Amino acid sequence: MTKIEDALVEFNPWWKRKFSLVYRDREIYDEIKTYMELPMMIALSGLRRVGKSTLMLKIAEDHIAKGMRPDKVLYFSFDDFKDTEPSEIVRAYERLNMLDINEGKYLFLFDEIQKLSDWQDKIKMLYDLHKGKIKIILSGSESLFLKKRTKESLAGRMFLFNIKQLSFKEFIAFKNGQTILERPRLHQKELLGLFEEYMRMQGFPELVGIKDREVIRRYIREGIVDKIIYKDIPQLFKIEDISILDALINLLMDEPGQILELSSLASELKITRQTLSNYIKYLEESQLLKKLYNYSRNRRKTERKLKKYYPTVISVDLPFSSDSTTQSQAFEWLIVNQTGAEFFWRDAYKNEVDIVLGKEMPIPIEVKYGKISTDGLSAFMHKFNTAEGTIVSYDREAEVKVKDGIIKIVPAYDLLLE
Repeated sequence: MTKIEDALVEFNPWWKRKFSLVYRDREIYDEIKTYMELPMMIALSGLRRVGKSTLMLKIAEDHIAKGMRPDKVLYFSFDDFKDTEPSEIVRAYERLNMLDINEGKYLFLFDEIQKLSDWQDKIKMLYDLHKGKIKIILSGSESLFLKKRTKESLAGRMFLFNIKQLSFKEFIAFKNGQTILERPRLHQKELLGLFEEYMRMQGFPELVGIKDREVIRRYIREGIVDKIIYKDIPQLFKIEDISILDALINLLMDEPGQILELSSLASELKITRQTLSNYIKYLEESQLLKKLYNYSRNRRKTERKLKKYYPTVISVDLPFSSDSTTQSQAFEWLIVNQTGAEFFWRDAYKNEVDIVLGKEMPIPIEVKYGKISTDGLSAFMHKFNTAEGTIVSYDREAEVKVKDGIIKIVPAYDLLLE
């Protein structure tokens, strides 16, 4: 057999025997399933190791369980086949299974599609030629599906789902089943322990149950960050000095939530401001970094103001540290990422709120691992005429009246379970 045919046999065990996947439920899967009956493609985007391939295999398993013939389900990963044309894969698939894809209905799952050059045009051609006969599922480790060219090329042909690290609720279900989730008030002590463990493993499915610091460190560093920095990004973008890119992500992983002054940082790294701006953009594209804007109801002011940067993963030393300041950084990082925040707020008097959800009707949230202070929230509530604010604490619960409304103090596990 050819190399492609060998890979196809290995990738598709259900062609030869009964297939059973070790799978634990993800919240987003029910949403994905509602789009399966439509002819459009489904694309799964997200960071490495968040479970995209597992979701694809679950889709394959479910289709077979519902009666689709196993040999009409094709999975292929381009991870080591970046120069392989989809047409070659289809021809090899038809030869192996003695099928004609012009007859009947098929499910094609293409993993790591971003490795294929000009993948948009090639997949578009396959889709247009066999629309209604082949359901196509794609996955990519980078947010390539959000790029302008992809939007233009595949407009009206694709639904996009961004797969993220496990939520706290998913982590508990993975580890303990539904018992704690059904009656969380009876398990507050256990929830605190689980929250600490969740913060340390940073939401990656394969790290559930792993508590060894060095194992977690190597998994995140070597299995995710290094592969993106040294393999994925250089394949997609022109990088002048990869060591500078590595130094930049290390800086952000060690101190999440920084407000970067680009000119001074560029000078410190001995690169131009434009190069630094490009490197930050590449880290955002690879989903290793997210940017928070300083909140304003005026869009132009929002774009011009200072921005905060949070990495998608942080240095493992932070959540394992016994230092309260360091733990506070990890705590804030986790809440920012889990709430999906897009804004923070800081005024000229250095009043600050860590998270602002929403735009026209803002919801201010301050994250306090230790000492509770209401000054920043009170200033925000007064300025934007907001009657309620929230402080996310480690384990405290209370309600505080301030001049312009009420501030609720809630434990982090309560917020994340809601």
